[in-house]
Amino acid sequence: MDLDFLERLSKAIAAQFGNHCEVAVHDLQSGDMEHTIALIENGHVTHRQKGDGPSRVVLEALKSEDPNSLSDSAGYLMRTHDGRIIKCATVYIRDENGVPEGIFSINYDVTELLTAEHAIGSLLHHKEEEKKTPERIPLSVNELLDDLIEQSVQLIGKPVAMMNKDDKVKAIAFLNKAGAFLITRSGDRVSKYFGISKYTLYSYIDATNTVQN
Repeated sequence: MDLDFLERLSKAIAAQFGNHCEVAVHDLQSGDMEHTIALIENGHVTHRQKGDGPSRVVLEALKSEDPNSLSDSAGYLMRTHDGRIIKCATVYIRDENGVPEGIFSINYDVTELLTAEHAIGSLLHHKEEEKKTPERIPLSVNELLDDLIEQSVQLIGKPVAMMNKDDKVKAIAFLNKAGAFLITRSGDRVSKYFGISKYTLYSYIDATNTVQN
């Protein structure tokens, strides 16, 4: 991965589109899960800096056993801690064998544009269509794990206290597929959250791996 070229490209894109445009590069080969951001321009957009941790997209790339299953994406929305909406694009940087070695991300703050759109829409339409809440951009791997756990509970549609074994297996399968267990000590936190032993947790993970294979 040519970081010199990527840094020049990042600076050019950030300069072209202004202070609302963040460009970040994640290193997938560093082996350091908590510090994947190799370079970043206009980090104030998402309140991140060089050396900060991964997003969910990065976890999915690290978890994937099939590099060909990973595809570039653009135009999806995320949100920051202070509620600003970010329009994102993700491009996988691959080596000569097609294996992802980095992720090139462009994140543009569209909050002001959406505010204007809402104001105009309220004048033109009688009823605003329901919109999906954008996923939050985490500032640390611990925060990312919290978000993934929250999403697993939303997937089941009931609080942990009301979940049966099948519900918990489904929630654990979601976390496993999302790469949550690549995070250090995630097993302790997940087992405690769902009120199961680590032995039970690993049996659920083995069960989901067997189904996926």
